[in-house]
Amino acid sequence: MILTRIHAGSVLDFFTPDLTTQLELPLACTAIAAGFPSPAEEYLDLALDLNKELVKHPAATFYARVKGGSMVDAGIQDGDLLVIDKALEPKEGSIAVCYLDGEFTVKRLAVQQDGLYLMPANQEFKPIRITEENEFLVWGVVAYVIHKPG
Repeated sequence: MILTRIHAGSVLDFFTPDLTTQLELPLACTAIAAGFPSPAEEYLDLALDLNKELVKHPAATFYARVKGGSMVDAGIQDGDLLVIDKALEPKEGSIAVCYLDGEFTVKRLAVQQDGLYLMPANQEFKPIRITEENEFLVWGVVAYVIHKPG
């Protein structure tokens, strides 16, 4: 999949995918046990195109590379690739890419009695309360996180 950088920021770098390319990868036709091993069957039967799997709304889908560690307890680490869908409706608990006072950030949305908060998933960071003074926009909802195991 070819990505084209459209914005470089301090927290996120944004990319658009080239959906004209196709890369069908082999897909195991049976589930892979995460507990006890299961007997191997006819291993690879199907093909999987990650563009078709990850991109539900092509005109509204972007990728972003994460910089920083404010969301590590949600499984989002420095260097991970986010698949962001701007067509998804943000709701309580969504992990979203937000534009806040001239910067992009990724946080969990939390609606509380005293307003909207952007919640980090790392105790080293504090929640951010959104006020009328803020320039704020929910830019898109994180649909998938592509994480390289360490």
